[in-house]
Amino acid sequence: MPIVLLVRHGETPANKSGVLAGRTPGVGLTPRGREQAEQAGQRLAGLPLTHVAMSPLERTRETARLLRAAAGSAAPLRAETGLIECDYGSWTGKKLRVLARAPLWSQVQHRPSAVTFPEGESMRSMSQRAIAAIERGHQRATAAGGESAVWAAVTHGDVIKAIVADALGLHLDSFQRIHADPGSITIIARGPNGSYLVASNTRAGDLAHLARVAGERTTGQVGGGRG
Repeated sequence: MPIVLLVRHGETPANKSGVLAGRTPGVGLTPRGREQAEQAGQRLAGLPLTHVAMSPLERTRETARLLRAAAGSAAPLRAETGLIECDYGSWTGKKLRVLARAPLWSQVQHRPSAVTFPEGESMRSMSQRAIAAIERGHQRATAAGGESAVWAAVTHGDVIKAIVADALGLHLDSFQRIHADPGSITIIARGPNGSYLVASNTRAGDLAHLARVAGERTTGQVGGGRG
């Protein structure tokens, strides 16, 4: 039962100022963002990570490096284009308060599966390639560490929300009900009956126990499981 830790990158100047960074180059972490990345890494100390996959954007690469160092891990870093931020097209770099007045905004919030950003990517496409990237990561982790493998994927808020929606069997139109804070860790396990959510948007707590959880195989639960 391999487990993936979905890590949202730490805070950036764009997050702080309410700008949609998208794929803008050169967006790094703030001092607080670097602290968040290190704190996330400290939570992973003792976990035998098979690898750390990351979106190729600067803020996720920086988060991944800080996280791995703080975890004391030698796990290889792997850039994964499937985990890159959604291409928001002409929305990129604009203030969220300005975008909130655009006619498309309501559809983004309530029917994202039908949204294609002007000169950019569709939300459906973003979801599909992110889910495929997680499947590739599970396969790579299992090949390296067996069914008890644990690995990390450092990526972006909307990407994490789409992956979680899929794990829960939710339609993409429900993904705005999911939240992922900067520096948070969301945990998804893949069992024989599909993926399921272990924990969402966590920002504190030692996660070394996941090495044991990952080694457990389950075919289903009645009465809430063993706990």
